[in-house]
Amino acid sequence: MPKNVNPGVIYEEPVVIKRIRRRGALEEVTGSGTVAAAVMVVAALLALVVANSPAYEAVEHFLVQPLSIGFGAFAASLTVEAFVNDFLMAVFFLLVGIELKYEMTVGQLRRPRQAALPMLAAVGGVCAPALIYLAFNMGGLANGWAVPIATDIAFALGIASLLGDKISPATKVFFQTLAIADDILAIVVIAVAYGQSPNIAWCAAAAIVVLVLWGLNRAKVYSLKPYLLVGIVLWVCMYNSGIHATLAGVILAFALPSRSDVRLDEFGAWLGQKAQLLEDRYDEDAHILGQHSFTEGALRVESVIHHVTPPLERMEHYISVPVNFLILPIFAFVNAQVHLVGTDFLTIVSDPVTIGVYLGAVLGKPLGIFLVTFVLVKIGFAKLPEQMDWVQVGAIGIMGGLGFTMSILISGLAFDAAAEVMAAKCAILMGSFTSAILGILFTNAAFALRGKKGAGEDEGVSVGDGSPAPPAPAGGGQGPE
Repeated sequence: MPKNVNPGVIYEEPVVIKRIRRRGALEEVTGSGTVAAAVMVVAALLALVVANSPAYEAVEHFLVQPLSIGFGAFAASLTVEAFVNDFLMAVFFLLVGIELKYEMTVGQLRRPRQAALPMLAAVGGVCAPALIYLAFNMGGLANGWAVPIATDIAFALGIASLLGDKISPATKVFFQTLAIADDILAIVVIAVAYGQSPNIAWCAAAAIVVLVLWGLNRAKVYSLKPYLLVGIVLWVCMYNSGIHATLAGVILAFALPSRSDVRLDEFGAWLGQKAQLLEDRYDEDAHILGQHSFTEGALRVESVIHHVTPPLERMEHYISVPVNFLILPIFAFVNAQVHLVGTDFLTIVSDPVTIGVYLGAVLGKPLGIFLVTFVLVKIGFAKLPEQMDWVQVGAIGIMGGLGFTMSILISGLAFDAAAEVMAAKCAILMGSFTSAILGILFTNAAFALRGKKGAGEDEGVSVGDGSPAPPAPAGGGQGPE
């Protein structure tokens, strides 16, 4: 490429440039957790409207229509509702598994000591809601103890992003790590507590398929298609085995290679050579359709550039938007079908299941997260990250009660009777709404109070373990970094 060519301006057609800008704007919107959470809320509200309208019976009839996934002996028969909850949610779990593997490879979970505090806080945020639920249901429907334990990453981080700089970046990282650890615990609970009686033959088949996935990884297969095909077979085996089929998504995620099959240390030099070769082959007087040598070389470069990105990251790129803007809204619409017409709402509200799930999420989550964090910091096990104080620990504890997606999924596994499932779903919806409102109000009130104190007193901002920082030097100067 000539030295005077600006590689940032390589397209000469204004239409193409506008298309690239539109694509960038679209990616900015679809990459926003706030927008994704808003779409899910709209889907849930629409479900509530439909469930209490004349269209309810038609929707219910559609949801019980039969489907079949797979081929021959490797096939699974299920309803439309089960397809959403078991198959589509396996794709959601694939995305969750990708995020887990990413964090364990290069993120917060790579350093166990750094991740220990939010991970142990997540344990507290699981135990306290479960204990509160059992306090109201020990003599009855104790099997629903896990319904209020989950935190919905999309919802919780979406609400946190609405608060802007009132939630520090360090707190958001802490919250994200906590939510990821929460997901790990919820996955373990689903596998251990809510699996059916296992079918040994199908379990053995699933184990063989897992070995195939492991073999693909060890053989350094970097194409996604073999993993997807084997992943579908794994899902069918797990669905028929009695193990919850959504876990196939997590297993598939951990089988995907996290390395590139391109020698990155030589990539720059290779790309320079190819650029020079393409420049030599290009004939500016000939039509591009006739320049086969040039276009074939360009396709080769394009293919190699595509493979620079590891399969794990490519899969995330392919499924993140469909999961956030299609699968989760569909799941919300299907599972928020709470039919209240002709029912006694007071009976639902006073149901021990409703009370246990609601208080477990709204009260148990903040108590568990805050108390475990407080104890670990005070005994010297860990320190709060810089720019994070106890007010923000309280805020993320409250917002941890947003357990929409995972909680609804667990409620369908925990209860058999329709009345119990409806009571749990009502509590989940009310608890998530309450936690969101309380989290916003608490953070704004604390931020406003802190602002008033700062205006009236010469105090520093609370950081680290909650102790006040020293005041700024006279003259407005900044101390050493």
